Amino acid sequence: MTASVPLRHIVLASASPRRLELLRSLGLDVEVVIADYDEPELPGVAPIEVARRHAREKLVRTAFPENSGRIVVAADTVVDVDGDALGKPRDEREAAAMLQRLSGRTHRVHTAFALAVPGRERIEEVASTSVTFYALTPGEIDEYVATGEPLDKAGAYGIQGRAAALVEGIEGDYFTVMGFPLARFVRALRRSGFTLPGSNKRP
Repeated sequence: MTASVPLRHIVLASASPRRLELLRSLGLDVEVVIADYDEPELPGVAPIEVARRHAREKLVRTAFPENSGRIVVAADTVVDVDGDALGKPRDEREAAAMLQRLSGRTHRVHTAFALAVPGRERIEEVASTSVTFYALTPGEIDEYVATGEPLDKAGAYGIQGRAAALVEGIEGDYFTVMGFPLARFVRALRRSGFTLPGSNKRP
């Protein structure tokens, strides 16, 4: 069996501060390179596939092609309501409309990642988690929107921020909702022959 190699440096093809924080929590040195990709709407495409396609395109459009020798990961998160994909709201009005649609209901959050490892086939995976919101009053929605927090987040909320007060419960992986399924990613790294920094030490 080939010995695993500790991974120390990775390129993140995303501007998301949440994904940067999560990857750094694994002990990785993370280099952020924003992909030249505008995440177009994909009408008629299932939300889970929207997340997968966006993650793939972000990966292939980074400044580091897959033959660069660097390990690169990209990700995308989509909120799925009744088969409709909710991305980031364009303004406060759209954010309020999204939150009203989520109010008192259960929806799905899909986060896909695409991982390029030199000498191996590209890995693409998607994780899904169910999220249930409390029934929200118009005042609660307006108060949350006024914080500005919803404007850069899929579905107009960030579960790790003030929107935690809006969520009645989740079924699945919390980090998928936050924007990056850590456990799935670590297992993908292991299949590619890598461990996390320091994780190859024996007690």
